[in-house]
Amino acid sequence: MPEQVRREMVEHMKRTIDVLKEHLAKVQTGRANPAMVEDVLVDYYGTKMPLKQLATISAPDANLLVVQPYDKTQMAAVEKGILSADLGLNPSSDGNVVRIKVPKLSEERRRELSKVIKSRGEETKVALRNVRREANDKLDAMKKDGVISEDDHHRYREQTDAAVHEHSKVADDLIEQKSKQIQTI
Repeated sequence: MPEQVRREMVEHMKRTIDVLKEHLAKVQTGRANPAMVEDVLVDYYGTKMPLKQLATISAPDANLLVVQPYDKTQMAAVEKGILSADLGLNPSSDGNVVRIKVPKLSEERRRELSKVIKSRGEETKVALRNVRREANDKLDAMKKDGVISEDDHHRYREQTDAAVHEHSKVADDLIEQKSKQIQTI
């Protein structure tokens, strides 16, 4: 039973780290990355849909994204969706594809993005600690009910602490990598 609590906790922590990775992939670094626009919502015949379901998105070079809608009649809707997402990107269409030039980041914008990334990292660490707290609460209840011994309780609590430290280090490393990537011109 306590092993199941530990497995669930570790799985939840991995999902938390995956969410952080997805969020960091969407942060603009001055380089074109399809993840920047793939979740932009586009009005497709009255329904809001993510761009990745309506088009192929590619990055042929470091400062250009190319969006090729499956339905050519929706070019204007794709452009409008990208503009309304307020990403600081200006799409242009030639009738077949939408080209998005990714501008270089100013120093001020780099500092803003670094702050955003660091705050997201702190949110992730808080989420990890909350997962640990929930697991520890379950372990405390098991000990109180006599399901596990005092020694097992102590051992599993140490494992939960170790898991939080391990996943927090992963989060710190991801944040540091992304900050360096943003600061690199």
